[in-house]
Amino acid sequence: MSERVYLDWNATAPLRPEARVAMMAALDDVGNPSSVHHEGRAARHRIEQARERVAALVGAEPRNVVFTSGGTEANMMALTPALERAQDKTRFDRLIVSAIEHASVRGGGRFAAHQVEVVPVTPEGVVDVAALGCRLDELKRQGLRPPLVSIMAANNETGVVQPIRAAAAMVHAAGGLLHVDAVQAVGRIPFHINDLEADLITVSAHKLGGPHGVGALVKRSAALHLAEPVVKGGGQERGARAGTENVAGIAGFGAAAASATVSMTADGGRMRVMRDRLESGLTEGPAVIFGRGAERLPNTCLFAAPGVRAETALINLDLDGFAVSAGAACSSGKVAPSHVLAAMGVSNELSAGAIRLSIGPGTTENEIDLFLKAWMKLLTGLSKDRRGLAA
Repeated sequence: MSERVYLDWNATAPLRPEARVAMMAALDDVGNPSSVHHEGRAARHRIEQARERVAALVGAEPRNVVFTSGGTEANMMALTPALERAQDKTRFDRLIVSAIEHASVRGGGRFAAHQVEVVPVTPEGVVDVAALGCRLDELKRQGLRPPLVSIMAANNETGVVQPIRAAAAMVHAAGGLLHVDAVQAVGRIPFHINDLEADLITVSAHKLGGPHGVGALVKRSAALHLAEPVVKGGGQERGARAGTENVAGIAGFGAAAASATVSMTADGGRMRVMRDRLESGLTEGPAVIFGRGAERLPNTCLFAAPGVRAETALINLDLDGFAVSAGAACSSGKVAPSHVLAAMGVSNELSAGAIRLSIGPGTTENEIDLFLKAWMKLLTGLSKDRRGLAA
């Protein structure tokens, strides 16, 4: 085929036109946002406008949005023993995460390895809230300090949406705090920090059509204080993160957030139709779709065909013009076993063939049909090769 088909939106969404315009305008300006002259104030205005737009997307107050270099830094900022509440300066000594978290959360942030605990997920990839509740009750009975808990809003591989509101109720009843890595959810499904009662959420620009290298940590309450910033120095971002702000990147982030706020409902409905069309075609062959029985993002499909290895499929599909991925795209280009599928109890043999397709507002029915045709071509070719070897 002459044109490539991009089906890896969970890795990076194409830049929205609104974000490009906002970035180009910011790049044409001069001025440090910390300067008090006209040029500096103009740069500051771009940042504060973006802060308002990101806050509006997640239902937060603008003053509670802290811009970062991306989702990983925001997670590192949030996962710290030094989170202080207005009337409680006690440091956290325990972090509980789910078994399907992004590597930047599974690594524990600024907690020591021995302070990190993991809760399991169901075979459909949903966090086991009963197990979480049991562990929280056990800590309380033992008279131990309440933990910080981190659960993602939606999994980056399977697209399975997690029970954040239920988890928040449990965590708060136990006296703890809940951080949510909402990188994959925000901009694709409604996600309001107050409605879901998350205490901290992580957002990344390039997942929703903004530029790379920009993200945000959003607090539900201004009373929650990040006592030990990751990046120390000047007083930027109200003292939460030092360093001259990436004005152009932040402006693009804000524009993408504003665009997503307007288009999310319509885009979500359309993507769900595209995904269902894809999965209907896949199940005509020997495909297993992971997490299909759970609520999922409207744009994500993780599947495997028995006997087909992901490396082989990726190479062939790339040569045919299709950009897809083998699960997460956060391992320096490596095709590694999925910790998400392992946590779901999927066999190593089937997990080794997992392919993730993630679509976006720009995906067309024709692109879905072209992929299905290429997939069936791949399966047919592999089947012939096996018969040839057997002969």
